[in-house]
Amino acid sequence: MQAVILAAGVGRRLRQAAGGRPKSLLRFNGRSLLERHVANLERCGVESAHIVTGYRHETITAAVAGLRHNIRVRTLRNPEYNHGSVVSLQSAAAVLESGADIVLMDADVLYHPDILARLLASRHRNCLLLDENFEPGEEPVKILVADGRIVEFRKKIGDNAVANPAARTLRGESVGFFRFEPDMAALLSECARGYLDGRRHAPHEEAIRDLILPRAERFGYENISGLPWIEIDFPADIAKAERIAVEQLEETE
Repeated sequence: MQAVILAAGVGRRLRQAAGGRPKSLLRFNGRSLLERHVANLERCGVESAHIVTGYRHETITAAVAGLRHNIRVRTLRNPEYNHGSVVSLQSAAAVLESGADIVLMDADVLYHPDILARLLASRHRNCLLLDENFEPGEEPVKILVADGRIVEFRKKIGDNAVANPAARTLRGESVGFFRFEPDMAALLSECARGYLDGRRHAPHEEAIRDLILPRAERFGYENISGLPWIEIDFPADIAKAERIAVEQLEETE
């Protein structure tokens, strides 16, 4: 299995609070997000990790060179990182089309190692992670499940789909980690490629949505509600992440 970690973004909403550092290099309880990702992937037996960079590529590359790890780690540069993250996804096309099982990860997530372990141990070879405990709003990428089938995956979804209990049996927030078997990973690359002509500002979740919804019978999910994690998008998230690292993740490090 190979990992693709999307770490190209500027993080404009966070830049001042982050001191200009890429989000993947933010440190919590003494360890960067990048260090944690690589350590957790190694613990799960992943063979190699491909970090898609853009903003401050050289800084991330230097950080990768300084890591202690026993898995192959390389960077893939996306020079068009100011476009949408779908371009970063397509920058990893060679990995997605390599014939390997793929785990796709957002770099800006602090999480309990059991979250990744549960994804990789799932009986579903094409799998999402779902957390039922989330604050409503436009920021979370939402997953709607009806009769065990994923029926929607998007930040903005119809009000009726959220409010009407008959429209779904379960809803939650996507953690931003995904598992794909080889043919599905190759199809994801094809979906992302379709955005390069006129839709480069789209988020990569749109390509994932295009992949999943017509093939929902081949996708499953793992409910990780109750395990600590946070996506770091805003200055307030930094303090929350530090508390999680100290109070809930310290024993796992």
